[in-house]
Amino acid sequence: MNIAVIGAGITGVTTTYFLTKRGYKVDLIESRRYPAMATSYANGGQLSASNSEAWNSWSNAIYGIKSLFYSNSSVIINPKPSVNKIMWLTSFIAAIKNKNKITQQICRMAIESIKLYEQIANKEKINFDLYNKGILHFYFNKKQTEHALEVNKLYDLAGLRRTRLTHDELYSIEGSLTGRQFDSIFYTESDKSGDIHKFCNSLVKQLISENKVKLINKEVTDLKKELKIYDKLILCAGVGSKKLARTIGDFLNIYPIKGYSITVNNPGENAPRVSLLDDSKKIVCSRLGEKRLRVAGLAELNGYNLDIIQSRIRPLIAWCNTMFPDIDTKDIKPWAGLRPMTPNMLPIFRKSKEDRVWYNTGHGHLGWTLSAFTAKHLVDSLITE
Repeated sequence: MNIAVIGAGITGVTTTYFLTKRGYKVDLIESRRYPAMATSYANGGQLSASNSEAWNSWSNAIYGIKSLFYSNSSVIINPKPSVNKIMWLTSFIAAIKNKNKITQQICRMAIESIKLYEQIANKEKINFDLYNKGILHFYFNKKQTEHALEVNKLYDLAGLRRTRLTHDELYSIEGSLTGRQFDSIFYTESDKSGDIHKFCNSLVKQLISENKVKLINKEVTDLKKELKIYDKLILCAGVGSKKLARTIGDFLNIYPIKGYSITVNNPGENAPRVSLLDDSKKIVCSRLGEKRLRVAGLAELNGYNLDIIQSRIRPLIAWCNTMFPDIDTKDIKPWAGLRPMTPNMLPIFRKSKEDRVWYNTGHGHLGWTLSAFTAKHLVDSLITE
């Protein structure tokens, strides 16, 4: 069978990997010169089942409306209407009633996906700055803590252990936070962090060297044209998936949710080593090797705009300086990417209306976390159909 995977981000690379494990040779098609140069370039770095809570809630919907009047909000919605945005937001609100079910579903997928990444890392011996130090969540007031405890009940049902810590336990796990006071702290030991860009490029390089994968640099504009060449296509094109699905008469309700990150180079000895999540600011922080710290977050509904806006970078730097005043933030590299997000937060990994085309897309802010799971299950389904 002649198979092509379209898109060499994390979903495309993991899909390609699991296809090769089933004995297939794969054409991996990417419009850019190298893998992982778009959304998989500089994300938050976390492999986090503990970040599985669905965004669908009335409080988030109201916060989004309020953000229309505040330029420094962690969520920004461009008020200019579009059909795509209205359809997505309407579906987002409709999914609120299913939030708890969705959260558990995402969490179960994330748990299995992280195990798969561990297996890949051990088997393939690739270096992507994998840290097995867990993730710390911290909350600043009683209301946030009460919400965190409710989310913990959902995580328990899904099989995830997220433990509440004392401050002394926090300081023993992450010394850079010694002396800091929070209303509550939670720790998920099974979560990890790693460099998504290094993972993708290292794995593709290895598969090419084993003559299992051919990396083809070209821009795909019409799936029907590619079907004249290939027996099967797997679409892993992130925010570009929606436009390509239209060429076979299919509809994917995906909207590009813009996020930002900064990479702090040479942050010094006082930088944290355990990954962190500030739920109130929607900011995550991950250590990538000895010489880099990644801080990422924020959400914008502003179409396909990829401009790096300094007023959105400044809150990430300010958070870093406030949380860790003793680290060196002189050398900072900013970045912006578009998360391909479905309105119910669930990724799309299934056959399309065209029998020879499959989808693995729509992972949103959890693309790094969930892609191994969706890739393996898609390949299993494709092989056994």
